[in-house]
Parts: sequence; C-alpha cells; structure tokens
Amino acid sequence: QVQLVEFGGGLVQPGGSLRLSCAASGFTFSNYPMSWYRQAPGKEREWVATITSARATTTYADSAKGRFTISRDNAKKTVYLQMNNLQPEDTAVYYCKRGGTFDYWGQGTQVTVSS
Repeated sequence: QVQLVEFGGGLVQPGGSLRLSCAASGFTFSNYPMSWYRQAPGKEREWVATITSARATTTYADSAKGRFTISRDNAKKTVYLQMNNLQPEDTAVYYCKRGGTFDYWGQGTQVTVSS
C-alpha cells in the first residue's frame, strides 16, 4: 500500500534552516508529482511546493519562494524540502502528498521556529 513518511522536523531559531524528507513506498515513485503542504495551529492546510514527475519542474507558494527548495531523488523514492531563513510564521506541521488520481498524505512532521 502507499506509504509516505516525513521526517526532519524540529525546533529551529529564526533565520535557521531545516531539510525535510518524505520517504515513499508502495507505488512507482518516479511516475507521480509530489507536494509539500503545511498546517499551522488554527489554520487550514496550505500548499507549499510541488515537483512534477517527468521533468521535476517545481512551483512554490509565494510564502516559500526564495527560501524553500523542493527536490526529489527517484532512486531513493524520497522528496525533500530544504527550508532556509525560517521564520516563526513557518511554524506548522508539514505534510507530503502524492498527487495523481488519488491523493495520499503522510502523517506530518512538526516544524517549530522560535527563539
């Protein structure tokens, strides 16, 4: 079955960096677009970034442009989110999602940005 497992979250000071990973299994990873979303306390889940399957084209939410980078390693079946210059408003649970006919979500990883 499809499984997505995120890791790499944690507590970081403002201006710091984190790299999130999402390990996939149960499907042909290279065939699917992958995305990162986040959900802050009391807010709706919001899209952060997407990377396509074929050409690995990337798109970003305005809040992520210039600070976050999504990438994928099809051999490792893993999608990454490099986050730089993190700010308190980036505090959220971060989820990866497999696109396609049906959406699949991971369980999320907590990112807390605080001094």
